[in-house]
This record gives sequence, structure tokens and C-alpha cells, in this order.
Amino acid sequence: MKKLIALFMLFGILFAPMITKAQEETETESEADTTEEAAPVEAAPAPAPVMTDDDIVAEEQSFHQVIKDKFIEGDPTFMTPVLLCLILGLAVALERIVTLNLSTTNTKKLLAKVENALDEGGIEAAKDVTKGTRGPVASIFTQGLMRYSEGIEMVEKSIIAYGSVEMGRLEKGLVWISLFISLAPMLGFMGTVIGMIGAFDSIEAAGDISPSLVAGGIKIALLTTVAGLIVAIILQLFYNYCVAKIDSIVNDMEDASISLVDILVKHKLTR
Repeated sequence: MKKLIALFMLFGILFAPMITKAQEETETESEADTTEEAAPVEAAPAPAPVMTDDDIVAEEQSFHQVIKDKFIEGDPTFMTPVLLCLILGLAVALERIVTLNLSTTNTKKLLAKVENALDEGGIEAAKDVTKGTRGPVASIFTQGLMRYSEGIEMVEKSIIAYGSVEMGRLEKGLVWISLFISLAPMLGFMGTVIGMIGAFDSIEAAGDISPSLVAGGIKIALLTTVAGLIVAIILQLFYNYCVAKIDSIVNDMEDASISLVDILVKHKLTR
């Protein structure tokens, strides 16, 4: 009997905490159910937006990376010729810009030096001044002074003839820039047309018109057109700058040539 009572006491000591905890959890659940029945149901708060790795990468993409991705999306087969037009056109344009800037001459200063040389040392001194000056205006002056002994009329004819030669040299290379301006959009349009044909072939093979298939094909096809137009716009800006620079140099050449003839006439009359 004592052993039986001791066994019950041991059982109670071991399992009493577990029973008490189970009763507490039951009471807590009952209170929670009562509270939910009494209180109105509220909507759960919307989860906060979570930034994914793709969003972070997209925000951190540089301009160079975006251009590279668009180049690949537009198919390098058609984007490469457009890129070559841009590279070659910029190379020619930059060469022309450097050459034209080096060809610019301060005509007023040059005319003053030529006039002083004529007064002090004659035609030979004036030739030395023009030969030591860089630019088409000085070259025209040199040709005119070389014909001084043949008369003023020959000086004028020589200036006009050699002026045409110098103008041709100034315009050298512009035809290539103009070619690339016209060629880049054409290549872009060709890539677009071929891309559209490929998109319609995909639609025909699939048997139905899928919006994602059509939109993706058209997007890729139009990237070549956008690239061609961007190249044409960039090269057109450089082309217009070169044309304006050439016009400015030609005007200076004409004005300076007239002034040179006047100086030579004055020098001949004062001899």
C-alpha cells in the first residue's frame, strides 16, 4: 500500500507541470477565440515591398552596360555595321575638324605683315612672310605674289584658280561623312525589316499570334532603326559644324584676296 501511494506521488510530481501547462494553453486558446468573436475582423497589413536582386542590379547598371545590352538585343549582325558607320564617320569628322581649325588664319594680321614686308623688302620679303604662315589664305597669297611680275590681272586669275584648289582641299572628306549619315539609317531599316520577317516567321511556325512573341520580335527589330537614327543625328551635327567652318574660311579667303590685290596695286603705283 505504501508503495502504491509512493508511486502515485511520483507520478504526480513528474506529470503535474505538463498537465498545468496544457490547461494554461487550453485556457489561452479559449480566451483568444472569445476575443476574435467579440472584436471585428481587421484586414491583415499589406506586406512591405521587398527589393529583389534583379531590381538592385537594374538600378546599378551603368550607361555603358545599358548600351551594351541593347546592342546585344538588337542582334550584333545588324548593329555592327551601324556601329562601324559611327566609328568611321567620327574618325573622318574629327580629322576634318582638326584640319579646319589648323587652317584658320588671322587674315588681318597676315595682311599687315605682307604690307609691311612689301614696303620694307619688296615682293621677295612678302613671299617669305606668306610661305612661313600656315593655312590656305597664306598659300593663296603666295601664288598671287609669284605672278606679280606678270601683272595684276594674272595675280587675280592665279588667286581665283588656286582658291578653288584650296576650297576642294577643305571639303575633302565631307563626302564620306555624308555617306555614313545616309548609310546608317538605311542599315537600321534593313535590320528592322529582316527582324520583322523573322518575327512573322516565328508567328507562322507557332500557329497563333502570341503577344509576347510579336512584341519581343518587333522590339528587337526596331532597335536597329533607333541605332541608325542616333548615328545619323550625331554625324549630322559634326557635318554641319565642318560645313560652317569651311564657309567661314572661304569668306576670309575671298575678303583677304581682295585686300591683297588692293595692296599690290597700291605698291605698284607707289614704285
